[in-house]
Amino acid sequence: MAVLLEEIVRSLELWLKIVKKPQPFVDPDLDPVLLVPGIAGSILKAVDDKGNEEQVWVRILGADHEFREKLWSKFDASTGETVSLDPNIKIVVPEDRYGLYAIDCLDPNLLLERECVCYFHDMIVEMLKWGFQEGKTLFGFGYDFRQSNRLEETLKRFGAKLKSIHDASGGKKINIITHSMGGLLVKCFMCLHTHIFEKYVKSWIAIAAPFQGAPGFITTSLLNGMSFVNGWQQNLFISKWSMQQLLIECPSIYELMACPSFDWKTTPLLEIWKGGTDADGQSRIMLESYGGAEIINILKQALSGNRVVYNGVEVVAPFNLDILKWANETHRLLSRAKVPGRVKFYNIYGINNETPHSVCYGSEQAPVADLQQILSIQAKYVCVDGDGTVPTESAKADGLNAIARVGVPGDHRGIICDRHVFRILKHWLKADRDPYYNPMNDYVILPTAFEMEKYHEEGLEVTSLKEEWELISDDKSEPADKKPLVSSISVSQVGKDQSSQAQAHGEIVIYPQKEGKQHVELRAVSVSN
Repeated sequence: MAVLLEEIVRSLELWLKIVKKPQPFVDPDLDPVLLVPGIAGSILKAVDDKGNEEQVWVRILGADHEFREKLWSKFDASTGETVSLDPNIKIVVPEDRYGLYAIDCLDPNLLLERECVCYFHDMIVEMLKWGFQEGKTLFGFGYDFRQSNRLEETLKRFGAKLKSIHDASGGKKINIITHSMGGLLVKCFMCLHTHIFEKYVKSWIAIAAPFQGAPGFITTSLLNGMSFVNGWQQNLFISKWSMQQLLIECPSIYELMACPSFDWKTTPLLEIWKGGTDADGQSRIMLESYGGAEIINILKQALSGNRVVYNGVEVVAPFNLDILKWANETHRLLSRAKVPGRVKFYNIYGINNETPHSVCYGSEQAPVADLQQILSIQAKYVCVDGDGTVPTESAKADGLNAIARVGVPGDHRGIICDRHVFRILKHWLKADRDPYYNPMNDYVILPTAFEMEKYHEEGLEVTSLKEEWELISDDKSEPADKKPLVSSISVSQVGKDQSSQAQAHGEIVIYPQKEGKQHVELRAVSVSN
């Protein structure tokens, strides 16, 4: 069990005298932090012309019906805004808890399986432990993720949010933490309102941002829709088809397509096995590959007959060229972005996950005869390294002057709950007085390796953990005994019914100090039935 491994790590920290006493609940010296989610990461409510309010994202009961009724929309090329098909509906984001409510658990009423709809929840809980305080040093910014990342109405709200945080914190500058598409929104604001950004912002930490797009994921989302949750919960949630019809009219999705001016190491492709006949009337099957603008032509043809029925009226919903034009302008804007000189920029990106890059439809045994068939075909992927959604190449290519770029093994949504990421954030936010810095012994704990693996063996669940640290101090004296110190820690847990058991064992090796550095290794394994 992972909880037992956490106990072993905590035991090691206590043994090293890193943790001396709990931190105060509120640290008045911390600078304020603003959390900005990615696509689908904000609670949305529908308000009708009578003022009645109803949550439409996220919800479980009646989710698909209310989603289609309230969130299906149409793009207005004259304003750049996508508006609900129901003219009497306005979509709003709740501002409770200083904006944190909307980006915490996306369905607060859900009692079971809440983890499938939690967003920044774990990070918020962790930061409160560090001494941050809601409304004083911790805030959230939710937004209508259907809209363009450069929609002026959204950016105006964001600017007002920065000012209100600056005022609430007594004039302190703000650290912004974004996840996924939230990074594009902040980058757009930084481009279009540079003076406001520089006035209020101290640092910006982007996590898993699709700076150059998420080609494989977005191509299949436009053609086949996407699932927000996995497993059996999909049956209680939004259908992929309903989601697809929303995305076709969302500028934000088009802004996540592969940036047309980016020079990919491996060009993202759309491949189709096609069947037909040659000039001699002989049947033939060929794999055709399309890249760049050719992919747009395939999307146009495949979606040319797409339509939905809304309140008894048929609505045509092809691939939207007006939105594409708008998105291309957004890409050009983002390519010119620069971080103001007094603002620090950091980039955390996901690695070690198979990530869709090129997409293939059909097969040699089952070729595609009509492009509109693609809408009902399961795509196959050619993958690259990334977080499962955003390729590492895209997330690293921020085009900005960065203080640091760090790759972390993790999937796209899980990375904002990752313990290693928390350690990095704690250090960058200067909330790491303890455990990373011990003023009594004057040393810094620098994490250098973190690996965790889970697997099943003979009916047992096995979790292995490997962590390494460097203890860095000003003491350069060499120890008399130069042999490594080896010790072990064991913990166990028995279920209430006595039938379930879990055990964990860890071995710690502390190497002799050399030139002010001391290496510490932890190897631990937990086994549960």
